[in-house]
Amino acid sequence: MFIPLHDANQLKHIKLQYVTLALIAVNVLVYLAFNLDFVPGFHNAAVFSLGYIPAVVNDFAELPPEAVLIPEELSLVSHAFLHSGFMHLGTNMLFLWVFGDNVEDALGHFRFLAFYLLCAAAGALAHGLLLPTSEAPLIGASGAISGVIGAYLLLHPKVLIWVLAFGRIPLRLPAFIPLVLWVGYQMAAIVLYPDDEISWAAHVGGVLTGMALVLVMRRRGVPLFDRRIVTPRAVTVGTTAARENPRSAPPRPWGRG
Repeated sequence: MFIPLHDANQLKHIKLQYVTLALIAVNVLVYLAFNLDFVPGFHNAAVFSLGYIPAVVNDFAELPPEAVLIPEELSLVSHAFLHSGFMHLGTNMLFLWVFGDNVEDALGHFRFLAFYLLCAAAGALAHGLLLPTSEAPLIGASGAISGVIGAYLLLHPKVLIWVLAFGRIPLRLPAFIPLVLWVGYQMAAIVLYPDDEISWAAHVGGVLTGMALVLVMRRRGVPLFDRRIVTPRAVTVGTTAARENPRSAPPRPWGRG
């Protein structure tokens, strides 16, 4: 539907979105390790061992003993670091690059990491709820990325972002226009494409979880819907004092830069 390119949305609380960058790096490294086929069949083995398989988690089926690498419950998270191909990886990481920094800024580093993993798990659970006996592994960060999109929609719906509509037409739009359309499309696709290889349920589960979590996990004082941030009282008092006593005010810099 659209490809995000850039948002004019500066960071306000952190200097660097290092959790977002680390998540992108880990996803890329895992992709390179598992998808370049240094060992024949390694990728397929990893998909079944680390992907989320509803039938296994719901005790309708069992993995062969040699395929069990982690407790099955951990696949709720591990599946989010595997991708089926470069386009699958690239699309997810592009969305994370454009929107993740501002969600991390609003939540803080540690809470953003917890938020990301919880959205990944929620996406897997939503997929398993719709297809509880499926033996096909679910892989990809789409549930987590959907959570980031949901949080961004509540935090910054008015921010202007550049997107490629239909993958071709560059447009600069308020974020809520493409993001609301994206969320609506994911919900409709559950009904329209029930047999699709894409897990639309994971997307919907992730986005709804992201919207719910950002309400309680964001920093104190971070507004929703791009409402103006109230200037902290300490800054207001300091500014007033400087106006009343000009000698205490810092010297004005030369020139305009």
